[in-house]
Amino acid sequence: MMKNLLLYLSSNRIANKAAKKFGRRLGADRFVAGDTLNQAIDVVKQLNSQGLRVTLDHLGEFVTDPAEADQAADEVIATIDAIAAAKAEANVSLKLTQLGLDLSYDECFKRMKRIVARAVEQNVFVRMDMEDYARNEATIRMYEALDDVYSPHIGIVIQAYLYKAGEDMTRLKQRQPNYRLVKGAYKEATTVAYEHKTDVDENFKQLIFAHLANGHYAAVATHDEAIIQATKEHAKQHHIPVTQFEFQMLYGIRTALQHALVKEGYPVRVYVPYGVDWYGYFMRRMAERPENLTFVLKSMAKK
Repeated sequence: MMKNLLLYLSSNRIANKAAKKFGRRLGADRFVAGDTLNQAIDVVKQLNSQGLRVTLDHLGEFVTDPAEADQAADEVIATIDAIAAAKAEANVSLKLTQLGLDLSYDECFKRMKRIVARAVEQNVFVRMDMEDYARNEATIRMYEALDDVYSPHIGIVIQAYLYKAGEDMTRLKQRQPNYRLVKGAYKEATTVAYEHKTDVDENFKQLIFAHLANGHYAAVATHDEAIIQATKEHAKQHHIPVTQFEFQMLYGIRTALQHALVKEGYPVRVYVPYGVDWYGYFMRRMAERPENLTFVLKSMAKK
C-alpha cells in the first residue's frame, strides 16, 4: 500500500509543488548530486577517482511546454560537452517526456537527433531511459530510428517486470543493442506487468543471461545482491569477460557494495541525477526501498 501511494505521489503535480517548498531538506540530497551541472561534474570527478563510472541525468519528465523541452535538450547537450571537457568516464541518460514526447513525437525526435549528433562528436554515449508502459512502444520506435544513424552511441532500457520484455529484446537483437536491464520502477497494470517480485526476479535473470549469450553489452542495473551474484556466477560459468557487462547502481544507494564490486574487478557505473526537478525521481526511490523512506524521516526529524 505504501509503495502504491508513493508511486501515485511521484506523478502528482500538487504534491510536487508542495515538496519543492521544502527544497531537498526532505532528504533528496542523498540521491541527487545538486541543482547545477557544475555540482554534478564535481560529483562525477569524485566518483571517477574512486574507480566508479557514471551516467549523468538532468532531471525532468512530463514536459508540457515546447520551449521547456527545447531548454531540456540544450541542458543535455551542455552535459555532454561538460563530460568531454572534463575527460570524465561518464555518459548521459535522459527521458523522452522531458524532451516533449507527449507533445509531439516528431519534435521530440528532432531534439534527440540534435543531442545524439553532439554525443557522436564528443564520443559520449546516450542512454534513453524507459518510462511507463504507455510510452514504451514510442520509446522503442525512436531508439530504432536513432540507432539506424547513430549506433553505437545510443542505448535503451529493458524493464523485466513487463511481459513483453523478452519480445522487445528479440525485436532489437539484430541491432547488437547496449541495454540497461532493470526490474522497473513504475506502477503498471497486471495486464502488462508481473505483479509478484519472484516473477520479476526470475524474468530479470533470464533476460540478463539471454542478452549476455547474444554477445551484447549488458548494463545490469540493480541493488539486489542475489541478482548480482547470479550474474557473476553465470558470467564465470560461461566464460563471459567483465568487458561485456557492468553493474549499475543509483547515487546514494548501496555505496559500500559499489566499492566492493570495483575491488573485485567488476565495472560499476553510478546513475547520478542532478537538477531542480528532483521530486518524481526522489519519490520513486522511496517507493522502491522502505529503508530509503526511513532514512528521509530520520533526516527530517533532525532538521
